[in-house]
Amino acid sequence: MSGHHPARGRRAGERKGDLRERAILDTCETLLAEKGYDAMKVGDIAQGAGITRGALYFYFGSKQEVVAALVARTVEHLWERSRVAAETTEPRQAITAAMRRTIELWAEHGLVMRTAIDLSLTVPEIGELWSHTADLFIDAIRAVLERAGVPAGDAPHQASAMARALCWMIERTFYHASQDSPEQLQQASATCEHIWMTTAGLTA
Repeated sequence: MSGHHPARGRRAGERKGDLRERAILDTCETLLAEKGYDAMKVGDIAQGAGITRGALYFYFGSKQEVVAALVARTVEHLWERSRVAAETTEPRQAITAAMRRTIELWAEHGLVMRTAIDLSLTVPEIGELWSHTADLFIDAIRAVLERAGVPAGDAPHQASAMARALCWMIERTFYHASQDSPEQLQQASATCEHIWMTTAGLTA
């Protein structure tokens, strides 16, 4: 089985604006910080959200499903914040704005992002979601590089290959820096921005 559940389509239609589901996801994020993924139980999430364990199962079939939905919500926010910035016509402004949006979300939800990365190899639903999100960012980075004059293509010196390397470099750099301090996160962001600018040929 690929992790799909028969109720998922129904639940997906209810998600927007559903206060109870939002409370479940908010509680899950709080418990990740307090207990960690392994120690967190479905009963803990239900209690924190003010519902019964049975009521929680109406929305989600397992702890993994709750975390996957939390990751989905978080990366959607990341993509919405970064997408508009990356589509800015002027490449230098696009890079600066995209990095600023990225650091904002890592500062707010770094724990969720790290949990997604940690679980992406063992929880297929999270792995697929994280991979899809990375593909969106790789395409956005590629478009910025091409607007800056980097030739299109998959060769090492061309935009698609560079975009893939930049995306995964940014992910890993933010992963480590977000565990340290806000200052380290700022430094990591500045370094990634400089490397992206250099790759795009935009440094003086």
